[in-house]
Amino acid sequence: QVQLVESGGGLVQAGGSLRLSCAVSGRAFSRYAMGWFRQAPGKEREFVASISWNGVITYIVDSVKGRFTISRDNVKNMVYLQMNSLKPEDTAVYYCAGGRTSYASRESIDYDGWGQGTQVTVSS
Repeated sequence: QVQLVESGGGLVQAGGSLRLSCAVSGRAFSRYAMGWFRQAPGKEREFVASISWNGVITYIVDSVKGRFTISRDNVKNMVYLQMNSLKPEDTAVYYCAGGRTSYASRESIDYDGWGQGTQVTVSS
């Protein structure tokens, strides 16, 4: 069973940066796509970014495009979310997700493993 552990969240001022990391174990990491989702208070969980098994294909939600970057290290079994120019509306719990297939996806149904989440708070 896949296990995912996020880290790197915290409190940052608007305009600042954070880098989220997700350590993955329990499966052949390099064969599967990975994703990041987030859930703000009172809102549904939403897709943020995804990356294919080889890192070639990435999807980024429009609201963070140009500010967030997803990447992966298939040697270290890690996936990252670099977040720059953070805004108060980026405040949420961020979840790392392990894909069911090799293909990047924007749909939560295409992920079968989830981390416990890491809180990101952006102050104005």
